[in-house]
Amino acid sequence: MEHGQHSGMWVPAEPPTWGRMFLPHLDGWSVLAVLSLLGIAGYLAAMVVLRRSGVAWPWWRTAAWVTGCLALFAVTGTWLNGYSMVLFSVHMAQHMVLSMVAPLLLLVGSPVTLALRTLPRGRGLPGVPRALLLDALHSRVARFLSHPAFALPLFLASLYGVYFTPIFDVLMGDPFGHQFMLAHFVVTGLLFFGPILAQDPWPRTTGHAGRMLELLIPVPLHAFFGVAVMMAGSLVVQTFANPPAGWGVDVLADQNTAGSIAWSFGELPTLFVLAVVLFSWMGSEERTAKRLDRVALRTEDAELAAYNARLRAMAARSDGA
Repeated sequence: MEHGQHSGMWVPAEPPTWGRMFLPHLDGWSVLAVLSLLGIAGYLAAMVVLRRSGVAWPWWRTAAWVTGCLALFAVTGTWLNGYSMVLFSVHMAQHMVLSMVAPLLLLVGSPVTLALRTLPRGRGLPGVPRALLLDALHSRVARFLSHPAFALPLFLASLYGVYFTPIFDVLMGDPFGHQFMLAHFVVTGLLFFGPILAQDPWPRTTGHAGRMLELLIPVPLHAFFGVAVMMAGSLVVQTFANPPAGWGVDVLADQNTAGSIAWSFGELPTLFVLAVVLFSWMGSEERTAKRLDRVALRTEDAELAAYNARLRAMAARSDGA
């Protein structure tokens, strides 16, 4: 496929089609594309080690992790990554996958739990990686990064702070800035959704009601961002002002499509997370109720035994009299 260069990144010369966008693009691989493939290999290796030790690991967690890594690769290791440099709509789809779809799938895979179960224990050198992971989970930095007062503003800043300021054009104009921005989207999604999904041990825990509140607060702000992009009468960012003339792209119409993607893309991920939290909440309430029932049953048995003992003692005293 013929290609040219745009802002330091290789992009195709032909207009995008579904067939072209998802062809592997070795020249345009980002760091995330490489990490996604390493992530699959590392996860599968850890799962094999765990199974050899006789511990089962849910297949659906493995499927979620692999799918999340493949989603990362699909938007950073194919021609889609090149098209995202010149078309706002393609970039916004990439952004939504990186910040909302891939993080959710990766979190459902519970990689921290898998690592803690797989890494060797002990005080010697083999136990150092596990000890470092536990220290990181309990560190003050981790508690700060996982706090909603940090994660929620960061999540919103990845929309308003990036696109409605000159930051976006600056980052897109530099290959390293572009790599940093893509990684920022993924990390932001992990920090925001991680404590809400609570599929792994996190430095800070929140009750189910608090987790639902954290999830729902940014929903209207996310939707408003998409609407604001859709309704803008001029270009929000200048990076996409000059697509190849032969493509016949209306940049304002493409920007409108980008806004509609941002507006609508948050619905399904939000509903998915909401369902996970609700089912977790109901399961927790059911377990609590069963535990209380067992305690009550044991207490009633003890009270009945004490009552019968008192009756036997009274009968004994009466016989003795």
